[in-house]
Amino acid sequence: MPERARVAVLISGRGSNMAALLYASRLPDCPYEVVLVASNDPDAAGLALAKAERVPTFALSHKGMGRAEFDALIDAQLRAAGADYVALAGYMRLLSPEFIDKWGGRIVNIHPSLLPRYKGLDTHTRALEAGDRTVGCSVHEVTAELDDGPVLDQIEVAVLPGDTAETLAARVLIAEHQLYPRALANFVTRDRTPEAKLGRVREIATQLPGAEETISHGMPCFRVQGGKMFCYFTHDHHGDGIIAIIVKTSGPDEQAQLIDQDPDIYYRPAYFGPSGWVGVRLDSGDTDWDHVADRIELSWKLVAPRKLVGIREF
Repeated sequence: MPERARVAVLISGRGSNMAALLYASRLPDCPYEVVLVASNDPDAAGLALAKAERVPTFALSHKGMGRAEFDALIDAQLRAAGADYVALAGYMRLLSPEFIDKWGGRIVNIHPSLLPRYKGLDTHTRALEAGDRTVGCSVHEVTAELDDGPVLDQIEVAVLPGDTAETLAARVLIAEHQLYPRALANFVTRDRTPEAKLGRVREIATQLPGAEETISHGMPCFRVQGGKMFCYFTHDHHGDGIIAIIVKTSGPDEQAQLIDQDPDIYYRPAYFGPSGWVGVRLDSGDTDWDHVADRIELSWKLVAPRKLVGIREF
């Protein structure tokens, strides 16, 4: 299983959604782990649970501190814990623009309504007053606007006769506990799927002058103006379970040197290997896409006409 994403959870109270995320992370196929639970309230009940479950915690009251100042302290704790993502779970404090800029695209929140309906507080009261027959919960990305980021997933919950804001909230909370772990798992793996990785490779390769995509040997690949291939994308093509690109090298000597230097990333691909091509794995933890881009461009230069190489270098 690939290395799991490291998630920090921010809470302000009982931490029931934090607990749902934490216990889901104990399942063998969960793609994330909870590495820190932090709170702006040292008395938050969820901290005691996190400590009991041997999860590192951090707590500091925000009172008397500016928003950016406090968020800078939280940011330092997240980075010290090695967090890749941030999950808000009942964190009752608006985040500063500076914090969101630093963690943009890596923060999610759960909200007790079917967004974009009923942003903010008192969602259940507002839904009952509006006569809604269905409510629910949403997981969304966090942006600078309150509860306005892209919705990642939702669950609908029926309104029953005689429901109050309290009874409705209790039932929606059950749905939240089901939704959040799944949505977070999908969020942290969205860039790890073969389709997502092919998309990144396509973006890199097709930016090169004269490059076009085609299919060869049953694999997506990229060539120069209908001519020579310079990059193949392989996903379990030979039943090996590998997600990788296959690119040209200057020859067997460079191929062997790359494999010797970093055998966790480079390998000698079947069929292509004897011709000096090398495999670059995209499934070994976090992919260094700058390095991948360099290898694709070097491969392209080995087959591209001089006039195209000149355009690129110009």
